[in-house]
Amino acid sequence: MNAVILCAGFATRMYPLTRDFPKPLLPVAGRPVLDYLLDQLIECAGISAVHLVSNGRFYDHICRWRDDHLAQETYGALSIEIYDDGAKDNDHRLGASADLALALKIIGVPDKILVSGGDNIYRFALAPLWRRFLQGNEHRIVALVEEQKDILRRTGVLEFGADERVIRLYEKPEKPPSHWVCPPLYFFQPSVWGELEQFLNSSANHDAPGHFIEYLCRESTVMGFKLRERRLDIGSIETYHQADRELGGNGGDTLAIGSP
Repeated sequence: MNAVILCAGFATRMYPLTRDFPKPLLPVAGRPVLDYLLDQLIECAGISAVHLVSNGRFYDHICRWRDDHLAQETYGALSIEIYDDGAKDNDHRLGASADLALALKIIGVPDKILVSGGDNIYRFALAPLWRRFLQGNEHRIVALVEEQKDILRRTGVLEFGADERVIRLYEKPEKPPSHWVCPPLYFFQPSVWGELEQFLNSSANHDAPGHFIEYLCRESTVMGFKLRERRLDIGSIETYHQADRELGGNGGDTLAIGSP
């Protein structure tokens, strides 16, 4: 089985730090953000390949990161594939849903799949969630508690029905319907191949992945993993420094990021 990591954003809110360097490779406590996710994926039974989608500007950076790990055999037999979506700047980005479709087209054979953004560090174990997902026939997404109203208005907020079923995702709602937010972490059944294609043909909102999740909640059964744990979202320079301090770094203030 496969995992897909979406790494093709340009992180313009973090300029100048990410103008010439990909956000998923920013060091947090001395390690690239992506390393924390790969550490978790190797613990997910049955995942034998990880597919990363990069933009054209940072494709070489991501490939060098992959090659360094292959040389050191960090992740054993885990296959790491990198795809270039061709975008050279933010104005011509494909969007997360289109990037996911690119990866699924290359993978080809529909199967259960884990999908994540490349700029989050999850402070909870993925392997137990993956095992539970494999036992069912529904799509699963993660729901985390967020109490701050200003943050709720800037992200995807979930509305739940009975039995952990997600009724709807509201993207950046003015009046949040709950305190449950949806990070970019999804567990999809094989039917997602066709459902994503239908979404892309019917919607122009290909950028934020929440738009596809909102569509999926209407067209299919989506269940939630309600968790009280946290994630570190590298969404701004401020949250990047906070994540670095929390994991034992120096807050990012003296980190020198360059273009190799």
